[in-house]
Amino acid sequence: MPANSERKIARDRMQDAPEWFRRAIDTRPEHHEIDVQGASVHYRAWGQVGAPGLVLLHGGGAHSGWWDHIAPLLAVGRRVIAPDLTGHGDSARRDEYVRSLWAEEAVAVSDAARLVRPTMIGHSMGGWVAVFAGVLHPRAMEMIVAIDSPLDTESPEERQPPLRQPGPATKIYTSREEAVAKFRTVPAQSSMLPYVADHVAMESLRQVEGGWTWKFDPAIFGDRAWHRDLLPQLDVPIALLRCENGLVSTEMAVRMAEKPRAGMSVVEIENAGHHAMFDQPLAVVSVLQSLLPGGSS
Repeated sequence: MPANSERKIARDRMQDAPEWFRRAIDTRPEHHEIDVQGASVHYRAWGQVGAPGLVLLHGGGAHSGWWDHIAPLLAVGRRVIAPDLTGHGDSARRDEYVRSLWAEEAVAVSDAARLVRPTMIGHSMGGWVAVFAGVLHPRAMEMIVAIDSPLDTESPEERQPPLRQPGPATKIYTSREEAVAKFRTVPAQSSMLPYVADHVAMESLRQVEGGWTWKFDPAIFGDRAWHRDLLPQLDVPIALLRCENGLVSTEMAVRMAEKPRAGMSVVEIENAGHHAMFDQPLAVVSVLQSLLPGGSS
């Protein structure tokens, strides 16, 4: 599709977006890459260098662009970075994916960005990655926030069957617009702000021979050991954002809160699905602002 046609699609989709969203998206991030154990890891960055730091970790099959409308609102008085874990977004692929290595990537990106004891915020699978980083490197962060991560069971991404197979593993669409129309989350969520979903979908695609396909490596899904024993090993303070219509039940949240050595606070986001940045982004920002040290609301 010609570049001018893509720009027209983007303009059309933004017409109904509120002013706060358009301002956030217009706050373009910096883009950086580092090498972590033989693989290139891409990350976005917003805010002033040297300010208190945040590391935003996406869920399985997602990428750093899922935070494009969230990060600028958190970057007032802070330095915010969001990596693409390997196998996701614009980072390289690996032969094997394990959360401990994703955790090392998160810490390595934080070090490369010169963050000093940042807060790590992880959505869904990203919550496990943040907790793993906290267990492995407890002095590398101030606190952890997990957004609807059911840390007492397997992640929703692990329930997907492994998809690595010979030949093309993801469908190729003839146009970017066709692919955007097919965008779905894992797990599926019907309640999404259309302008958020459209922006994220556009950022989720890469051009290949014959058209467009999704950036993630299908091999990230499934066939991965659970890590329900991590919370009792965690010495870093942790908060859980429980989405009312998400995957963490009230009973699970109570069980989880009893396990970390440093304790766990639980805050509920009302009317939010598992992917709260899609249906309740301002509520996510408001709750995070109330939890995070430093910065301005």
